[in-house]
Amino acid sequence: MSTAVKGKVALEWAEKACQSLMKKYEPVKLPPADRWHYHQGVFLCGVHSVWQETKNDEYFAYFKEYVDKLIDEEGNFYFERDQLDAIQPGLLLLPLYQLTGEKRYKVAAEKLRNLLKTINKTSEQGFWHKDKYPYQMWLDGLYMAGPFTLQYGQQFDEPELVDLVLYQESLMRKHTKDEKSGLYFHGWDESKKAPWANPETGAAPEIWGRALGWYGLAVVDIISLLPENHPKRAELITVIEDYVKSLVKYQDEETGLWYQVVDKGEREDNWLETSCTSLYVYTIAKAVNEGYIDESYFAAAKKGYEGIINHKIEEQEDGSLSLTGICIGTSIGVYDYYVERETSENDLHGVGAFVLASMQIHNHKG
Repeated sequence: MSTAVKGKVALEWAEKACQSLMKKYEPVKLPPADRWHYHQGVFLCGVHSVWQETKNDEYFAYFKEYVDKLIDEEGNFYFERDQLDAIQPGLLLLPLYQLTGEKRYKVAAEKLRNLLKTINKTSEQGFWHKDKYPYQMWLDGLYMAGPFTLQYGQQFDEPELVDLVLYQESLMRKHTKDEKSGLYFHGWDESKKAPWANPETGAAPEIWGRALGWYGLAVVDIISLLPENHPKRAELITVIEDYVKSLVKYQDEETGLWYQVVDKGEREDNWLETSCTSLYVYTIAKAVNEGYIDESYFAAAKKGYEGIINHKIEEQEDGSLSLTGICIGTSIGVYDYYVERETSENDLHGVGAFVLASMQIHNHKG
């Protein structure tokens, strides 16, 4: 997108957001410090996407240093082995192995891939999100494990992993789709024992912004990774078309942003949230850019993007950015639980999603 918002084009906003955190933190001290964690993974995937576009080695060195400080020469590293979230930063290992050929990156990636052999599953073989949430599948998990697993399968000749990811997506859709809104509930409990679970379906009661965003990001990325002739590709394109068509109905007319509880914007205590808006901008813009949905939908992505910059970004005296209104990490709950969540500034969930969104806006050729 060549048009500037507040004097900067999308690539400049992406770089400014990256630089704001890169100047503040050495890579391994990104919060939570010294941990292999998806918060850093999401932000560093954004940094990687900026490096791909700019070829500025400062960005490459930054995300590489994060990985190198946590993974030793033998490919050993500490990660939490009871949850899908641990897999997401593996998205950094695959390009590092491709670019350097260093075996330790492949060894580490294999360890994350093998987590899928031991993680608990539902009776339909759907992955539990975490051990501490028994029998629960969350939308978040499709992004946390899906794109890495699919790319690992393609890179290391395990085609059955592609089928595995597509099957996990189909289970999430089967159990979380809300026919009324066309959107997806945050998760599903097969046991129906969670206090929030619908006693008949096991589904979560609310459509939470960021979880819905993770799902959209995952699906649009998965489509882009499948070969043109893949038998599931057309089905997933229909899924993303329906997703976007439903989603734009809930965009706030005035600001272009989306609500924390997406389909209940009329409630006074509901509020406009930054990370979910960024994820929706990414998903819609990428779906347009890749030709999965009609060009006319780009207007919603552009409006959402401008809304973030106009309403959620504060520029500091030192030139850095502060991205506000980002919901902190969140489990599944009832309506009051979501709207009472705290927000933070420059939370990596939000900055990473904003950078990724910026790059899709930048890539638009319309």
